[in-house]
Order: sequence, then structure tokens, then C-alpha cells
Amino acid sequence: MKLLLATLAATLALLLVGCSAPKEDKNTLTVAATAVPHAEILKQIQPILAKEGVNLQIKVFADYVQPNTQVVEKNIDLNYFQTKPYLDAFNREHGTNLTIITGVHIEPFGAYSKKYKSIDQLPDGASVSIPNDPSNGSRALLLLARHGLITLKDPSNELSTVKDITANPKHLQFRELEAAMLPRTLDEVDLALINTNYALAAGLNPTRDALLIEDKNSPYVNYLVGRPDNQNDPRVQKLAKALTSPEIKAFIEQKYHGAVLPAF
Repeated sequence: MKLLLATLAATLALLLVGCSAPKEDKNTLTVAATAVPHAEILKQIQPILAKEGVNLQIKVFADYVQPNTQVVEKNIDLNYFQTKPYLDAFNREHGTNLTIITGVHIEPFGAYSKKYKSIDQLPDGASVSIPNDPSNGSRALLLLARHGLITLKDPSNELSTVKDITANPKHLQFRELEAAMLPRTLDEVDLALINTNYALAAGLNPTRDALLIEDKNSPYVNYLVGRPDNQNDPRVQKLAKALTSPEIKAFIEQKYHGAVLPAF
């Protein structure tokens, strides 16, 4: 009898927990983003979407891998932090099929130094830190090549590596590190090639502090990215529309003063 009562009590408890468990909120949309400028831009959109019945939740990440992994695993709906070359490389390497929803902004990529005020001052054998992921590492090398510091086998190859350097007249010494770590290397190296989101987060002003910087014609647009199963979700489309609205374009222009440029 005691065993029967205990079993009935346990079953009742489970039923009560099941009844009280909150239902999935169909109005909530989660987006993974890096802190600057992506999360800042998304915060401007939260009240816009709230008026349309969408609860936008922003999940901030400090790296470039987890935002994609979390979307693939369906722990998060979307992400907003990456360029198409980076996305293509991630999909290829991981066998995934993450999908572009819409382009939002461009972050001109720059080269920074605490030791030198001009790129002409860079000495022979200078130490240079660049991102270690295929897309951003190539982006760094392409920027150096455009300014004559190195020559690449194929200047149009968006996945060039240090092995593709065919001429290095200054004998630059390259250190390949995780992109988020690059601002911290400025005290240790002569030059660091840094993504604008990490440069801004480190208190650098790309338009003032960069010794080299991409121009407004940079092809590296930052995209809102999702999965094939949710790219046409009405909530996702509302977010895409808000991200490319005149209000957000004005915010980007006024907030970042050319360090971040609208891509629409």
C-alpha cells in the first residue's frame, strides 16, 4: 500500500509540474550577436518590434564560433555578426547550411599600432597579428596587399593565407590569433589587423586610429543569418525589415561616424 501511495504521489507531482510548465513563447525571437556594434543596433530595434508583438532577446557572445553553433543547434533563432565569406567558410567546414536573411552594415577593417603613427614607419621584420579564421585572416592579408606591404598569389582570393604570400619586402612576421584577442596584442606587436567590432569595444576609433582601413566599397557586409527552416518566419521578416529601416540607418550614421556604414 505504501509503495502504491508513493507511486501515485510521484505521478501526481509530475502531472502538476507538467501543467504548470510555461508554454513556449511564440512571440519571442532570440538573436546571437557580438557586443559592438551588433547588440547596440539590435537594442534600438527592441521597442520597434515590441510594438509589433515580437519580444526580441539579444544573446551577446565574445567569439565568432558559438553564435553559429547555437543557431545550428536551434538553441538560438538567428545571429547577426558575420560576413558572407566567413559564413561560407563556416558552412563548408562544418557541413551546415546557415542562410543569409539580409545585409545590414559594413565595418571597414583596419590595421592599428601603438608604436607607430604611420604605416611608412613600420620597420623591417615588424611583428603583425592577424585573425586566425580563414575569412578574416584573408581579409587582413588582402588589406596589406592593397597597400603594397605584401604580394599575394591571387589578390582576389577571399580565403588567402600566409602561405599565399609571394613577396614580403618588409619581412613581416605574422602571428595568427583569435580575432577577439587582437586588441590585446597591441602592446606586444608592431601592427594588429582588427575587426571593427573588436576595435570599437577596445576603445579604438577606426576612422581616426587605423593606419590602414578598408574604404566604403568593402564587400564585407555584416548579415542577419538564420536557418532554412526559419528564414521566412514572420518574426524574422519583421526583424529584417526593422534592421534595414530609415531609423536604423540614421542611428548607424549618427552613432558610429563612419566607423560602421549602412549597407542598404
